[in-house]
Order: sequence, then structure tokens, then C-alpha cells
Amino acid sequence: MRKLRIIGPGRAGRSFSVALKRAGWWVAEPLRRADALQDAAADVDLLLIAVPDAAIESVAAQVEPRDTCAIAHVSGSLGLGVLGAHSRRAAIHPLASLPNPELGAERLCAGTWFAVSGDAIAAEVVSDLGGRCVEVADEHRAEYHAAACIASNHLVALLGQVERVAARAGVPLSVYLDLVRETVDNVEQLGPAVALTGPVARGDTATVERHLAAIDPSERNAYRAMAEAAGRLVAVA
Repeated sequence: MRKLRIIGPGRAGRSFSVALKRAGWWVAEPLRRADALQDAAADVDLLLIAVPDAAIESVAAQVEPRDTCAIAHVSGSLGLGVLGAHSRRAAIHPLASLPNPELGAERLCAGTWFAVSGDAIAAEVVSDLGGRCVEVADEHRAEYHAAACIASNHLVALLGQVERVAARAGVPLSVYLDLVRETVDNVEQLGPAVALTGPVARGDTATVERHLAAIDPSERNAYRAMAEAAGRLVAVA
């Protein structure tokens, strides 16, 4: 039975704890950053650091390296260098939202994609969780994570704009959500360039200008930026 200890009992740390316990791992009591961390890697196969990015390097530096234990972080944007002198280093970042331990654990076990690098135990963790791996080298971690933020955080911000603009027409956000889901399905099946529809795809600049004239001035810069991004897709279609 594989053994795990986690530093950082926040949402990510507790989600991994619950998920890997369900997957048959033995999970030690979590440690906090303020605890004595020198022996954190003792008697376990994996030490998982689930603290804010800015604290990972200092936390890893406090832990005495042991060849019997791999040390990993769950950051999306950082590489292995922040784990310092440890000989067995890994990164395990789930492409999933982990709002609380129970829901987070469910998502970690739902065939989620994980960006991994380093020690082979990272792929073992993903396999035990029933997930899928994509290898991301250190020099591309920031680009990978930027794409993840665009896919999730920026999408939420975009739907916030949908809600505001639609509200001026007396239409609730819920009316548009099936369209959002259908669009994501189209992108999955066809790719972004072929899935694009609407006035930019048709070259209908008059409709674009009508939209810009109608919406609140505070919304126009975001609309223009996304219309320009849609135009880039038209150019490669």
C-alpha cells in the first residue's frame, strides 16, 4: 500500500487526501506550513505540497530529502526547480476545480486530466485516481497554466459579461447556458476554427457594429477583443 503525507490542509490538499484514501492509499495526518517539517518525508512514499505557489520553495527547503520518498507539488504554473535539492521531484496538477474536499475528491476521481512531470510516482497517482496524464515540461508550465486559466477563469468572466449584456434586454443568463454547452461540444468534435459561427465567421461587420452600438460602453472593449480573437480563427479556417 502506498503511503502519502500532505503539507497544506486546504481545499486542494484535502481533496487529494480524500481521493487517494478512496483509491487505497494510506494517508497520514496533514501538516501545516507552521509545523516542524524536517521529517515530513519520513515513512511515506509521496510527500505532496499543497500550499500557495509563493510558499512551495520555502516549504520544500525545510524538508530533509529522502531517497525513499518523492516530493511533489500541485502547482500548475511552477516547475520542479522550486522543490530544491530533493532527488525525486514531481509536479501533479489537476485540470479540475476543487471547491471543497468532497466535491474535489469526486472530480479528481472522474477521469480528470493532470499535468505531470518528474518522478514516475506522479503518473502512478493519476492512474490510481482513474485520471489521464499529459506531460508538461518545466519551461512550458506557465503557458500550460495560462491556457487553463483562459479555459476556466476567463470563461467565467465571459459568462459574467453575457449575464450583464443580456440583463439589459430582460433575458436571464440561464437562457444561454444550453448554447454554451452545445458550443463546447462543437469545439470538442470539430475544433475551434470549424466550430466558430456568428457574424465574425460570416464577415458580417455591420452586425458587429450594431452590437457595439447597443451594448453598454463598459462592455465594448471586451467585445472587441473577443471579436478580434474570433477573426484569428476565421483566418486559419
